[in-house]
Amino acid sequence: MKLHELSPAPGSVKSNYRKGRGPGSGNGKTAGKGHKGQNARSGGGVRPGFEGGQLPLYRKLPKRGFKNRFATHYAIVNVGTLNARYEDGATVTLADLMEKGVINKALDGLKVLGDGELTKKLTVEAAVFSATAKEKIEAAGGKTEVK
Repeated sequence: MKLHELSPAPGSVKSNYRKGRGPGSGNGKTAGKGHKGQNARSGGGVRPGFEGGQLPLYRKLPKRGFKNRFATHYAIVNVGTLNARYEDGATVTLADLMEKGVINKALDGLKVLGDGELTKKLTVEAAVFSATAKEKIEAAGGKTEVK
């Protein structure tokens, strides 16, 4: 086989579609842009959401709420969940909770809340503890470590 004998597989190469060329293509003359007007001009057309000068829908609808881009969002878990998922004397970490499928995303860290009962002695590593969660973990004989 030589270089001049190489050719692409049949049907794999298609010629470019050229607008505004010749009869028969159905896209000659005005090239699908109609007659004159803003949309027929080079660089013509209107921005997205423009409704011809009428008050656009996005301006008619009320603005709702406020999203603080700098807020910290924690992955939340309750002590009752920890009690159900862990054995006595275990160490609870964010990575371990993700592995067990208790939480899906790490977000900005782990926050432990105090809902539920805790009877097992656990060592819990988290970014934040609620007062009741810390109380319950320590009452059960466990430790809280802020990471």
